[in-house]
Amino acid sequence: VWVNRSDLAPMRKVGGLIQRHLENILTFCRHRITNGVAEGLNSKIMAIKRKACGYRNREHFKTAIYFFCGGLNLYPASS
Repeated sequence: VWVNRSDLAPMRKVGGLIQRHLENILTFCRHRITNGVAEGLNSKIMAIKRKACGYRNREHFKTAIYFFCGGLNLYPASS
């Protein structure tokens, strides 16, 4: 590729970046989906973990994840 022969270091850097991620770029172009939702959920789980400073056991941690990430409507229905 011409960019690899460029005298400009930033262009070579971008060319290498595209080469390393080419399969993921093509997958996005074919399917038009990203892992953004999964990354967002993972970020939320890590925030729960940081705020808690440790849970007594895994079950309490799982319960907290379900509570904060489950999208449950915990408010009573109004008539």
